Amino acid sequence: MIQQQGIGQRFSSCRGVSFEIQPHEDPFAIDSPRASGRFWLPWGSSKKITPTSSGAVISRTTSYPSSHFCDLETDDEEEDEIDNVLINIEEGYEHLDNKCELPISISVQEQEQQLPKAPSKKIVSKPIAKPKGSRLSVILLDQGLFTVYKRLFMVCLVVNITGLTLAATGHFPYARNHATVFSIGNLLALTLCRSEAFLRVVFWLAVKLFGHSWVPLWLKTATTSLLQSLGGIHSSCGVSSVAWLTYSLILTLKDRENTSNLIVGVASTILSLLCLCCLAAFPLVRHLHHNVFERTHRFAGWASLILLWAFVILTKSYDPDTKSYRKDVGSRLAKEQEFWLTLVVTILIIIPWVTVRRVPVKVSAPSGHASIIRFAGGVKPGILGRISPSPMSEWHAFGIISDGKEEHMMLAGAVGDFTKSLVSNPPSHLWVRQVHFAGLPYLVNMYNRVLVVATGSGICVFLSFLLQQGPAEVCLLWVTKGVEQNFGKEIKEWVSGHPNEKVIVHDTAVMGRPNVSEMSVAAARKWGAEVVIVTSNPEGSRDVVNACKSNGIPAFGPIWDS
Repeated sequence: MIQQQGIGQRFSSCRGVSFEIQPHEDPFAIDSPRASGRFWLPWGSSKKITPTSSGAVISRTTSYPSSHFCDLETDDEEEDEIDNVLINIEEGYEHLDNKCELPISISVQEQEQQLPKAPSKKIVSKPIAKPKGSRLSVILLDQGLFTVYKRLFMVCLVVNITGLTLAATGHFPYARNHATVFSIGNLLALTLCRSEAFLRVVFWLAVKLFGHSWVPLWLKTATTSLLQSLGGIHSSCGVSSVAWLTYSLILTLKDRENTSNLIVGVASTILSLLCLCCLAAFPLVRHLHHNVFERTHRFAGWASLILLWAFVILTKSYDPDTKSYRKDVGSRLAKEQEFWLTLVVTILIIIPWVTVRRVPVKVSAPSGHASIIRFAGGVKPGILGRISPSPMSEWHAFGIISDGKEEHMMLAGAVGDFTKSLVSNPPSHLWVRQVHFAGLPYLVNMYNRVLVVATGSGICVFLSFLLQQGPAEVCLLWVTKGVEQNFGKEIKEWVSGHPNEKVIVHDTAVMGRPNVSEMSVAAARKWGAEVVIVTSNPEGSRDVVNACKSNGIPAFGPIWDS
């Protein structure tokens, strides 16, 4: 458990979940987040619950309060504090900045009509051991030791360590003679697990293959768990690549007569950079110092790739007999496995940057707390995108809202320097990656009937499912406050223009803080949902997923392992 003293500290997960942990004197106090300093270059009052007018007793959520974007904020007569998040929806993907509490102003009677009737079947409320500390402890310690992510990590690591042991003991001669191939092969595997272009195809294939009513539900949920947890393979392959390269370097040092000091130096530098990447990705470092992690991964990774090309060329052109380098290296490289593996890794890394464009945007700010960024072109539901004021400095991922026709938009809460500048000084152009990526929300299309649960700005990634009719019947449960005040009439009309049984909006400003877990289970049963997908803060996501699973309903939410 990590306790913060003094001013709140901002944390981010490797997969892009950003939040703040701040000291609270009042257990229901929500503090205003600090604006984190950003550089163009890569280095460098307490609230109260408004009682419901109906006088009904509202059970409070089991989640702890904090300044996370998806928290259910309390209301104050003088001001509303809006927080921001970088949500990780799938497993994996970097920053998703969104605006915080989005409400809808409707009467208590209308709210109660929208809430599902209490089912006759008893809802099982599984006791949840809530840590009495920071949200970071929830992310690092509260997910258990046997998550799919961790199991994939261990399986991949065991396979590599087994092969390495066999090679070292002389039972796997090919691996002993081609240790570098195994190291680069692991680099290829970890790159594939993070390649947004490749994963976009994988997610599309998953929906096409398993998105049929006759496909068993267990197969769909297993596929969802696997795709959401590919970061486990990514992390394991990173560690395994270091192990194989270390083994290769040891063999090279034992045979110094047949190599050069230059080759040893390049290999040692690559190994040092890979170790630096692994250390920066250590969970505690990754969450506490996300910018350090992200920039180390990016620039140390690029440097490693450049040196890897030098290593491959040097090793394949070196002649141990003459102690010199051959000039006809081109014809020899084409026959080497290391060359082709490195080439594929390079192509996968380059693809997103080839699609970077500076495009015109229209930015509006319904309030001082958030902005709406509009782009040309329709986008399918469940897709996320990245934007940047300076492509070499920082990238921010946002959920995309679109009706699939002429335009799409992103919502950005005014918290950091970049998102605040969108309100105070709206740009006319932004840099974008034209290859949008798929995450957990995209897998909604794989099911027949789905309940999507959102708190606060978590609604952003689900709005497209209301605007576009997809293969799945989607029911939305949204617990929030202040939509029209913060985002304008357009979003209010989107969520209010649907039948009550399809869109359930719980306005915390009118009805108080609910027990989101129990509401989710009740709504899932009434809707007949095959699966529940939730977007909330770490505690909220955990509580909803655990409650649904305790009642026999498959459920998925953001994972915080990577």
